[in-house]
Amino acid sequence: MTGALRRALAALLVVLAGCAGPSASTGPTIVVDPTSAHIELTVLGAASLKGALDAVATAYAQVDTTVTMVVSTDSSAALEMEIEQGAPADVFLSADTKNPQTLLDKGLATDPLVLFAGNKLTLIVPKDNPGDIKSPADLAKAGVDVIAAGDEVPITKYADQVVDNLAKQPGYPNDFAARYAANVVSKEDNVKAIVGKIELGQGDAGIVYVTDAAASSKVTAIGVPAAANVPCAYGGVVVKASNNQDAAKAFLAWLAGPRGQAILAGFGFLPPPS
Repeated sequence: MTGALRRALAALLVVLAGCAGPSASTGPTIVVDPTSAHIELTVLGAASLKGALDAVATAYAQVDTTVTMVVSTDSSAALEMEIEQGAPADVFLSADTKNPQTLLDKGLATDPLVLFAGNKLTLIVPKDNPGDIKSPADLAKAGVDVIAAGDEVPITKYADQVVDNLAKQPGYPNDFAARYAANVVSKEDNVKAIVGKIELGQGDAGIVYVTDAAASSKVTAIGVPAAANVPCAYGGVVVKASNNQDAAKAFLAWLAGPRGQAILAGFGFLPPPS
């Protein structure tokens, strides 16, 4: 048989095999990769967590390659209300425990409430310090413009506790809290907005989280006396309406565990208060 004849015969066999199609008993094998299923985890977090959650999302993508995190941040109170109104979310990370507990009480979140971070408060002023603020006592001076947040925002509740504590310290007037309140010229949506206004020189001072002060190069932090400061507890819950309950619980447990805690610590967050 010549070489040309052999090649022609081989070509004919290929054509015939293709026309025959797959055997019924040995049909095409479909391999399903169990890791191909992908989950988009929506995380609603307190504004003070913004930078940290960006890093957390990047790190967690390497821990669980099936999960992509979509992070949105704002005031914890605003986010809690959004969840109540049906906003899609898998995990809620709050700058307090009150807002996630509200969701639990209303049957909108799944037990347990997980404490995952702590924080403290500090005073910030613009770099050029136009109000000549030297200590928290100066928040009561006439003419000082204080930038605060809305009444339901966690930073406001913590700040009010600090102000009440300062009023009891030596050297502070008994009406310190009233003088401070009189100097508040605006109430912002969240703590990041307070920092933003102070950075722009649109106010003389504001009380924010230590982590927010550390994240800005445009403000100067003035410490609050330890006796007057308050521990801030950050709590998280899995939203009951989530379609990704197992993935959400796994992420929240990871965040409260050693690797999540190490990332948060890198942004200045403390362990949850005991």
